[in-house]
Amino acid sequence: MDIARNPSVAAENTQMADAPPEPQQPPLIRREDYTPFPWLVPQIALEFELGIEHTLVTSTLTVARNAKAQRSDTIRLNGDGLTALSVTVDGEPAGDWSMDGDDLILPLHGEAHAIKVVTAIDPSANSQLMGLYASSGMLCTQCEAEGFRRITFFPDRPDVLSTYTVRMSGPKAEFPILLCNGNRVAEGEGEGGTHWAEWHDPWPKPSYLFALVAGDLVANSGRFTTMSGREVELNIWVRAEDLPRTEHALESLKKSMQWDEQAFGREYDLDLFNIVAVSDFNMGAMENKGLNVFNTKYVLADPDTATDADFDAIEGVIAHEYFHNWSGNRVTCRDWFQLSLKEGFTVLRDQLFSQDMQGEAVKRIEDVRILRSAQFPEDSGPLAHPIRPDSFREISNFYTATVYNKGAEVIRMMRTMAGPERFRAGCDLYFERHDGEAATCEDFIRAMEEGAGLDLEQFRLWYSQAGTPKVTVRLEHSGDTATLHLSQQVPPTPGQPDKQAMPIPLRIALFDRATGKHEGEQLVVLGKAEDSFAFTGFAEPPVLSINRGYSAPVTIERTVPHADLVFLAAQDDDSFARYEAMQELVVSHIVAAAGDGLDDAARAAGRAAIRTALAAILADAALDDSMRGELVMLPSQTYLSEQMLIADPGRIHAEREGLKAWLGRELESEFVALHLRVSEIPYGLEQAARGARKIKTQALVYLAAGNPDLAAQMAKAQYEAADNMTDRQGALMVLTGLDSAARTDKLIDFYRRYQGNELVIDKWFTLQAISLHPHAIEHVRVLAGHPDFTLRNPNRVRSLYMAFAGNPHAFHGESGEGYRMIADLILALDPINAQTAARFVPSLGRWRRIEPVRAALMRQELERIAASDRLSRDTFEQVTRSLG
Repeated sequence: MDIARNPSVAAENTQMADAPPEPQQPPLIRREDYTPFPWLVPQIALEFELGIEHTLVTSTLTVARNAKAQRSDTIRLNGDGLTALSVTVDGEPAGDWSMDGDDLILPLHGEAHAIKVVTAIDPSANSQLMGLYASSGMLCTQCEAEGFRRITFFPDRPDVLSTYTVRMSGPKAEFPILLCNGNRVAEGEGEGGTHWAEWHDPWPKPSYLFALVAGDLVANSGRFTTMSGREVELNIWVRAEDLPRTEHALESLKKSMQWDEQAFGREYDLDLFNIVAVSDFNMGAMENKGLNVFNTKYVLADPDTATDADFDAIEGVIAHEYFHNWSGNRVTCRDWFQLSLKEGFTVLRDQLFSQDMQGEAVKRIEDVRILRSAQFPEDSGPLAHPIRPDSFREISNFYTATVYNKGAEVIRMMRTMAGPERFRAGCDLYFERHDGEAATCEDFIRAMEEGAGLDLEQFRLWYSQAGTPKVTVRLEHSGDTATLHLSQQVPPTPGQPDKQAMPIPLRIALFDRATGKHEGEQLVVLGKAEDSFAFTGFAEPPVLSINRGYSAPVTIERTVPHADLVFLAAQDDDSFARYEAMQELVVSHIVAAAGDGLDDAARAAGRAAIRTALAAILADAALDDSMRGELVMLPSQTYLSEQMLIADPGRIHAEREGLKAWLGRELESEFVALHLRVSEIPYGLEQAARGARKIKTQALVYLAAGNPDLAAQMAKAQYEAADNMTDRQGALMVLTGLDSAARTDKLIDFYRRYQGNELVIDKWFTLQAISLHPHAIEHVRVLAGHPDFTLRNPNRVRSLYMAFAGNPHAFHGESGEGYRMIADLILALDPINAQTAARFVPSLGRWRRIEPVRAALMRQELERIAASDRLSRDTFEQVTRSLG
């Protein structure tokens, strides 16, 4: 699964909301308490009589005692808000069943039984978007992590694997298309204008992978021939009006299938692969076996409505969900503590795929930027947890950047230490050994040890310790020897005050200052708290390039002369290291200026070094424009805040914007010339054209800071000349931060041009919420009352409020109004969609790392939320942990 990130809000009608139960302290679930389920459920047959407001569900479970579990004469079938209309065992009414909370408890004394349970649900009232729910006249499901229990009573846990046979029936006019997991085995016409379809999935799966879709849909279809010669039918199902925007999704699916065969030897195993685009979805997409359900955001694209980043995201998310067919479906998780087993591994697989499709250098930088902006703050805050947690109260809260993105980095480190070929051997052994099983992270580690020939005894600490390691670096030179001194420290996190040293693989190179060359890259592994590594043959002190390719997810702390960073930013042959040198140059300057402050001489020297490096990047004719676009991008305010123990958002914003404005003035002619050059490159999807569009907008960003009037003219012209969304959105983004007549004019034009296109109107909301305009918070307040805004669509909520929460200068305004706005949203949204509401809590939970005045205001809002007498388990856990 891919994770998808005031009075007017509070006033929205919530009478029909699928309200969560009264908040009680949810029970603590601990990994060490795992026991196998006492009953196997090898087969389940489901019958659905479908209706938007009333769906009847009949489930028949074939159960048998689990010889590997402790014997039990009862079976617990999980439910969530369900009422059993009838319960039978072996064809006879079961009169002695009972309810324990939401769960159905049924006595079973024999060795094997058939249990039939009938339930009725109202999909139209399911605003939580978990289980079976209605979206724009269609029915669809989302069952990960615990949504299946909202459909029927079942042991809803990932280690209960069953083969599913499903019969669906309903009005043909309302639901002309009936889809489910696996292969369609039969279909026909019923009475009274109804029709039916039967589906069978031959591969055992847990309940979280069940999926059903019924609605008025059309498909962009294709075929794929697997490496063994099997023909697979491919379908991208959408509403009829969206069909023209599905070609990129279909081609991305074909590329994913071919790449997984070539890179990992994984072949698809069904006759059909269906993807359905849904407007209302809590996540990005879901990997249900053979029937992936996707947020429309990650399916629909054409040049007029989707940016280059949208095209890349669609390709990456489709790959991610397809790759889950093996890393998640054929081999699934034993329990939810093992979530990174499938998600971290699959994120790495989709990153490697995207590197091959888009280019390794820029893709690696993008992945690290996401890690630093989302996962680093998580690792240093009250919600910090290992990639394999030891306990949780609500599993939905652990679909985090730590589990996904840091989980991917941990497995990438294994690949770095083993090399690609040995890593592939470890993966092959893992799939061979655990195909058809519910596995653990430990199973994966053992397969890597045996298949890749690695000693991972100490490396296991990466799975159990939270926190981002800090590596202190010092290079000493004497005679002809350069000695690299390294030390590591893993900071305390909640529940883990003391940490052990972990193996940290660092790719390094030592550059000769005179020639600008090095003798080859080396891998050093820091496995102790402190260690030193000596390198001979250096008559003069070399320049150190470290953590090349971002070989370890750590923070590097070192004191480096400006001249060395300028050297690396201009000459390092590792693209990430070159980017990192530029970032380090800027970060050290802004952090010093926003912290204790800089005198005039130090400020001038710092700015001059940055200008020299930036000018070299702009003038480098051999540099690809995509990479140039990454190198000129200033570090985000969130990342800058992470470099400080206590951050003052106002000072950081002022220093960052001040530097940008100074650079925009100093290099104005260079940025104007650059913009003119790349504007001559026609639209296309090849790398040169994509790079041109990226750097074009970055030039406007600097010019807008240094010369707003000139930038407004240029952005207006770019908007009007645009023949694609990337250029049009980039120009409008710059204009939204400026106080000019063109701002209002183009915002109105954009809305009128795309009115009715939900995904593009989401962009319109987002651009205003993230803008640098001094009245951004007032704009957000007005937009919350816009006729197109609703709390019932997660995409629309995220487009406005998640964007605003990620806009530091507006969210962290001194008055605290931004904090109140997000707290109001959480309280209003929680009864409607608890999972989405809970994802806003971390923005307030960072209060301990913010200066005292703002910190008090943030904590005050958290306390106000906690005082509510009706919070979901999701939000309750997030708030109490943030305050604790």
